[in-house]
Amino acid sequence: MTYLEEPAYRELAHRVLALVSDDGPPVLVGVTGGVAAGKSTTADALRHHLEAAGRTVGLLATDAFLWPNAELERRALTMRKGFPDSYDVEGLVAALRELRAGRTVELPVYSHRTYDRVAGDTSVIEGTTDVVVVEGVNALQPEVAAELDASVYVDAEEADARTWFVRRFDELCDGAQDDPGSFYAPLAGVDDDVRHRVADAAWDGINLVNLREHIAPTRPRATWVLRKGPDHAVRSIDGPPTAS
Repeated sequence: MTYLEEPAYRELAHRVLALVSDDGPPVLVGVTGGVAAGKSTTADALRHHLEAAGRTVGLLATDAFLWPNAELERRALTMRKGFPDSYDVEGLVAALRELRAGRTVELPVYSHRTYDRVAGDTSVIEGTTDVVVVEGVNALQPEVAAELDASVYVDAEEADARTWFVRRFDELCDGAQDDPGSFYAPLAGVDDDVRHRVADAAWDGINLVNLREHIAPTRPRATWVLRKGPDHAVRSIDGPPTAS
């Protein structure tokens, strides 16, 4: 069974559908959780099931509002990338408010391949979209959460998330074998021990700190909490059958 076939995601989409009206502005649904917990998977599954129900869906990854790497360096935030202060929060909130008003927005584009914003590139979400899924580690930080109609926290044990992060790190390094423009190209040809030391340092020094200090404390704000097991499958959805 693929993740798109998991009943939990269909149930989550059913709960979101109850918020949608035919003549209203987009419903804004946040999806957050720690690094590698499965936020993008959850957002994609929501999009899949909502579109299958005949609704239009936009995906807004908050990473698009990370400050460019040069700006992060100028602000001495390079080693805090993903922390709340590494985002252009004003720009993100302004975009969400435009969507709530039913207006089309033009968004920056972030590349996980280059690990930076793509200069001069933009994407568009129409103001007539039925649902906008707002996905990112900062989606339930106070300023952002205040603009949402409902939200999902993807919850996983720290040990499981670490395993998934290292696995994804390996995949990104492998994928950079023939891509010198990739951020991960310098690690493409090194042995696993070196890669894993880098991954462990990133997890312990950045991702785990961010999870404990900034991401996990936002879990009580979530409308629904998806609890995941070691196999990445959703074990339960905690929260009301529909958002109040």
